[in-house]
Amino acid sequence: MNANQPQTKGLPDSGPRTPDKGHSAIPRRPLGKTGIDLPILSFGASSLGQEFRSVKLDEALESVRVALDCGMNFIDTSPFYGRGMSEVLLGIALRGVPRDSYTLCTKMGRYDLDHFDFSAKRVAESVDVSLHRLGTDHLDIILCHDIEFVPMQQIVDVTIPALQKAKAAGKVRFIGISGYPQKIFKFIAEQIGIDCVLSYNQYTLQNTRFVDETVPYLKAKGIGVMNAGPFSARLLTNAPLPAWLKEPEDVKAAARKAAAHCAAKGVDIAKLALQFSLAHPDVATTISGSANPQNIRNWATWAAEPIDQHLLNEVHAIFAQVKNLGHREGLPENN
Repeated sequence: MNANQPQTKGLPDSGPRTPDKGHSAIPRRPLGKTGIDLPILSFGASSLGQEFRSVKLDEALESVRVALDCGMNFIDTSPFYGRGMSEVLLGIALRGVPRDSYTLCTKMGRYDLDHFDFSAKRVAESVDVSLHRLGTDHLDIILCHDIEFVPMQQIVDVTIPALQKAKAAGKVRFIGISGYPQKIFKFIAEQIGIDCVLSYNQYTLQNTRFVDETVPYLKAKGIGVMNAGPFSARLLTNAPLPAWLKEPEDVKAAARKAAAHCAAKGVDIAKLALQFSLAHPDVATTISGSANPQNIRNWATWAAEPIDQHLLNEVHAIFAQVKNLGHREGLPENN
């Protein structure tokens, strides 16, 4: 057993599992200059940390297995998700799965709602803890998590240089940043080399700022482009909107109208939302997460189906008055 393998006495073992090649038909795109090709639809493991609801252990483990079987073999997590729970459960779920059959991304720097630590000391600790929880000797990608909440020059001067040391030690293959405001990506990339970025909730049916403002710049620099949150925190689903959703009220109203319009046409707005986010050729992958295995199966099915262009045009017309409206996140100067 790998010395970094989490110990799970008393927990159900996911068992050795090799992804079923027969179901791995999801198209792939290159991630910048990394040499990695990612599936255009990837698995986000935030739900394994009970970020949105209580999760049963068997359900969490099965969701990972189903994602791999469906060809979603790029997996994104963070020590912030479930305050470590996501990484621990993911490590259990991946036990026995050949390491070269999936690509693994985690993050560092955010550890609780208001706890951020991007110091060099914490970089080294965080990498080693994540390796232990995930049961691996290397991370394919590590991202500085939600950097808009701290003075960003620290990321340039301290955090990324510390991550470069972890890369030189063979613990990390590629380095990047993640967050919500579009300003953060150019701020970092203009000062120091990074391999990839992850933006969330800003390439959706309602908000395309990531692709409009940032992706052309990143593409020109050869920086890999990843998108997360095609459903924009349930905004673009039929589920009740969570109380913590920060979008303006007129955006929420337009989303309810769009969902009702899709339903009247016999379509789940979530299907249209996912297909739209997957379609852009300059976005290597779109990450979506659930601890419900059936959701994951649905997404894989939707990804293989053609988008209803007429319905898409109608939904875009509904969102026209609120297009690209969002909210502020992090420090004011980082927005």
